[in-house]
Amino acid sequence: MVLENSFVPSLYVIKGIVILDNDGNRILAKYYNQSFSTVKEQKDFEKSLFNKTHKGAGDVILLDNLTIVYRNNVDLLFYVLGSTNENELMLNSVLTCLFESLSTMLRKTVEKKVLCENLDLIMLAVDEICDEGIILESDPMLITQRVQLRLDDIPLGEQTVSQVFNQAKEQIKWSLLK
Repeated sequence: MVLENSFVPSLYVIKGIVILDNDGNRILAKYYNQSFSTVKEQKDFEKSLFNKTHKGAGDVILLDNLTIVYRNNVDLLFYVLGSTNENELMLNSVLTCLFESLSTMLRKTVEKKVLCENLDLIMLAVDEICDEGIILESDPMLITQRVQLRLDDIPLGEQTVSQVFNQAKEQIKWSLLK
């Protein structure tokens, strides 16, 4: 027996992960489906999303046939997008994982300036949590460990100036402590 309009389970749960600042400007956005195929469509959606959510502390909303869970923190808004029939608890677990892993990696200072300075870490964390819409991990401690492992494996020539500076600072600190 086949039901009409029945829900077909899928691994592709996440439709997008978006981080906006207090003015509605994009810090990071990854879309995993073709709902917003052009940058203009993405920006228009993000503007609409910001206008609906910037005054709230965090919750669940329905917008443009998407279920969206979001969280407001200091000067940033974090969003996880899913289809309208997606489980809000699953989306919220991804949002919580993202926020807690960033909070751990950034030493509890999840603010726009710090986030922009560490955008490489944030992108790695998002990639460790979700790949093409499939949730890979929802444990923030594992995400933090994996991102730190990847940073340790980067050859010196491919590191950013801030990464080299941080490594030098750590080495000096450890040599002074010995």
